[in-house]
This record gives sequence, C-alpha cells and structure tokens, in this order.
Amino acid sequence: MKADSDVYYDPYDFEIDLDPYPIWKRLRDERPLYYNERYDFWALSRFDDVERGMIDWNTYSSAKGTVLEIIKSDVTLPPGSIIFEDPPLHDLHRGLLARVFTPRRIGAIEPKVREFCARALDPLVGADKFDFVRDLGAQMPMRTIGMLLGIPEQDQEAIRDRIDAGLRLEDGTMPPEAKSKYHVDHAATGFEEYVDWRAEHPSDDLMTELLNAEYDDEKGERKKLTRTEILSYVNLLAAAGNETTTRLIGWAGKVLAENPDQRRLLAERRDLVPNAIEELLRYEAPSPVQSRYVTKDVEHHGQVIPKGSAIMLLNGAANRDERKFQDPDRFDIRRKIDHHLAFGYGVHFCLGAALARLEGRVALDEVLKRFPTWEVDWKNAVQAHTSTVRGWERLPVFTS
Repeated sequence: MKADSDVYYDPYDFEIDLDPYPIWKRLRDERPLYYNERYDFWALSRFDDVERGMIDWNTYSSAKGTVLEIIKSDVTLPPGSIIFEDPPLHDLHRGLLARVFTPRRIGAIEPKVREFCARALDPLVGADKFDFVRDLGAQMPMRTIGMLLGIPEQDQEAIRDRIDAGLRLEDGTMPPEAKSKYHVDHAATGFEEYVDWRAEHPSDDLMTELLNAEYDDEKGERKKLTRTEILSYVNLLAAAGNETTTRLIGWAGKVLAENPDQRRLLAERRDLVPNAIEELLRYEAPSPVQSRYVTKDVEHHGQVIPKGSAIMLLNGAANRDERKFQDPDRFDIRRKIDHHLAFGYGVHFCLGAALARLEGRVALDEVLKRFPTWEVDWKNAVQAHTSTVRGWERLPVFTS
C-alpha cells in the first residue's frame, strides 16, 4: 500500500465512469482499502477482498441498501426487496423466487427469447446500420421479463423508460437524499393495477405465483406475501430484468467491435458463445459496484473500518485483478474462468443469473447469424451514467 498515493475514485464522476479501469488498477495496487472523504465511504477492489465481503453478509450488510446514496440517505426500505435484506428474512423471500427461476424453467423460454430477438433484428437485415441497445438490448430483455411477469406488451416500454429515468444520474455528483427517498418510496408505483388485475384473473405468470405463494416465516407461521411485498418483488424483477441484460448486450457490441479476431472466431465457432458471455461479464460487468453497511469494526490492510460505515465492493475492479486472472485486461473468449463476480457471490448471488446468461447467449448468437461484422458509430454512441449499472444508452453500429 503506497502511503503517498494520490489516487482518487468517485463512483459518480462521469469522466472516471467512461473508463474506470486505470483508476481501479491503481486502487488495487496502491490503495486496496480506499477511503473517499467527499462522500464518506470505503472501497475494496481486490478479488479476494471483494469476494470475502460478498460472502460475509453479517459484517457487510445489505439491509440498509446496496446503493451508496440509499445507504447514506438512511431511508426505510420496503419489505420484499431481497437485494435490500439479510438472512433470515432474505432467505425466506428469496426462496419464493428461487422456485420460479429454476434452470429448467428458464431453459424452457429459450425459443421465446429467440423469437423476441428475431422480431427485433429481422427488419434490420439489409440495412447498413442498427443500434445494439435501442434495437435489441432495450427490446428483448423487456419483452422477456414482461412475458414472465405477465405485463401486457403495450405497457412494457413505458415501464422500461420509467425504470431507466429513475436510475439516470443528472450530473456527476451523488443524488440528493430527497431523490433517493423518492425513488425508494415510489419504486413500486405503476404496478398496482397489474397486481390487482391478476388477483382477479390468475394466469401462468410470476405475478400470479407471487399472489398465491405461501411460506413459513422465521417463527414457523404459514404466510402469504402482503400486497406491498408483491409490489416490491414485481418492481425488483422488472428493473433487474431490464437493466443489466440491456447493458450486457451493449457491451457485446462494443467489445467485439474492438476485438475483431475474437468476433471472427465466434462467428466460425458458435459453440464458444456461452464462454464468450462469461468473459464479457468478467471483462465489462454490467453492475460493477455494490455497496454495503458495515455492522462492526473490521480491519483491512492494516486499517480499521468503523462500525456504521458505508463500503463499496468494486466487483468490476475485482474481475480485472491480475492476482486472480492472468492478463486481465485482455478479452479472450477462450479464457478458462472458474468464477467471476459480475453476478455477486454468496447469499446475494444474482437470482436472475441463468436468465441473463440465456438472454446474452441467444442475443449474441442471433446477431452473429445476421451480422457477422460491424463497426461502432462512435459519433452517435452515448454512454449511460448511473450509480448502479454501467453501459450504453445508444450503441449504433455500421454493418457494411
């Protein structure tokens, strides 16, 4: 650890967000435990430290939120948001969703996901340009999670746009406390009429399953979810199901354009697509920073983080740690990866990982079928800026 290091990391700074990797490398090398005075948070960036922090939910708690500005605003979080809960409540609520996110059930929707991709891409064949985000990334994941939840197609775009607007940073600073409180309080609004309709008209979708689900609480009492809990679940699934996979698809467009040899190999060897998705997730994690609340004094690299602190676990930095991955800044679709941290680790490992992997794999496969080569139109590409996910708002490419 360099005592005189002047490295500065700020998760809200747009310039840093454009390419955080040089700063994350300096953090790993010079300040593996970093403290930011401006926003009063700590950060861990090495793979082993981040992984341990994700596993130790007792010390690094999610119960006050997993987004820095939410932790700092100390708002009351609604029940049913499993990403904002710790065991035992987290395990009870997660168990309900785990029943419907089984690999078998997710695998069964692959034909439908391919159909959504074809619907987005087929009209573009023969054109010399398309947008990885607007034409595909913002379409197929929205259709897929909308289908799973039971949200009518004509309403899906408005819901996606509302979620996008809620995540977007207005400038390169931490959002004010009032904004965090507003988004927590109003996160589930807009879904009430769907839940009420499904209560009267059950169907084969997640909303109906949540309405009918029963579980044993921590006291052993048999219970059903409250309406507030169901609304929180639906909001969480709608947001997570739209945002991260959209970012993954955008990164596929950018990274493969910058690595044409890897893209050529993928076009010839479609069996490498699943591993290419894993390497994409490692190389450009769509959700690269996770925040936690520290429940007791804990020591890292000779310094004590006091109880009550906020800490960021920089999984995007950890995925580029040369202590874990050889030549980590090289994109290699044949890389052997035992595991990365793009989906988190431990009890909060992303419940939708199987769905994101399926959507990423199918999207890349369907793009390569129709467009084996492309170049990014950098003049019109726009990077999105949020405090939770990282990726592209627009990524137009030339296909001929």
